[in-house]
Amino acid sequence: MSVVDWLLDGEPSIRWQVLRDLVGAAPEEVAAERARVEREGWGARLLAAEGADGLWDGGACFPGGYTGDEPGQPWTATMHTLQTLQILGLEPDCAAARRAVALVAENGRWEHEGQRYFDGEVEPCINGRTIDTGAYFGVDVEPLVARVIGEQLADGGWNCEAERGSVRSSFDTTINVLEGLLEFERATGGSEAVREARRGGEEYLLERGLFRRRTTGEVVRPGYLDFAFPHYWHYDVLRALDYFRRAGAEPDPRMAEAVEVVRVKCPAHGCWPLDRIHPGRVHFAIEGAVGEPSRWNTLRALRVLAWYQA
Repeated sequence: MSVVDWLLDGEPSIRWQVLRDLVGAAPEEVAAERARVEREGWGARLLAAEGADGLWDGGACFPGGYTGDEPGQPWTATMHTLQTLQILGLEPDCAAARRAVALVAENGRWEHEGQRYFDGEVEPCINGRTIDTGAYFGVDVEPLVARVIGEQLADGGWNCEAERGSVRSSFDTTINVLEGLLEFERATGGSEAVREARRGGEEYLLERGLFRRRTTGEVVRPGYLDFAFPHYWHYDVLRALDYFRRAGAEPDPRMAEAVEVVRVKCPAHGCWPLDRIHPGRVHFAIEGAVGEPSRWNTLRALRVLAWYQA
């Protein structure tokens, strides 16, 4: 079985993206496969876990009643579930998505101070992800976009610790904001202010080779070289490269070392492994165990390498 055949032997959320990004299938074939995400596999299972109020596990960022006394961060609340549904490719105008987003807009409140869900809260890492899913699912998040643009730091990126005095950006926060601004731009056409903010954030990452400290050249965090799925708020170089690919960026020489990190992780059989699972409560396991071949990492790596080498 070829690697592409192995990917196509996966579930609908994988298959439709393989058909579009690796096979070059006809648009109608891609659309028909994508429509199955609402009805089958991981997408259908996540939709089935939605509460009657439209929220997942009773909360926005954290489950209802969460006390912080469990290992890892719970990934079952609304923000993480909506992000995963977006990555799986749930059609934003399908009936299940329209119902869910309307209920989240009506009932969702942030744990911070009870802000309405799509108004966001105070942390740009959370607000970037809210912009991302909001724009994808057709919600007006322009006021939140204006807020995060106004919070961009002098070095070009963003940091959730800025409200506590930090003046240096964070890789994790920056990728969350960049993905949100990109989705907003794709959904609405954006503005020069949005494009300028994205360029600043991109330059922040590129100046650091996507994973090194600008001052010393050291690897910022070893975990940035491990590829997880789902990634939630966590940064890694595969996520960053896939962002640049989706943004239609020209390959930059400063990405070369990060691309090589991706390339060397591929074993002889051509299937990238799952390097990491971010600990915490989940609705159900997606993919296998750490070290096993990962369809998601393989799909993302193949399309990143195809883009970079084109």
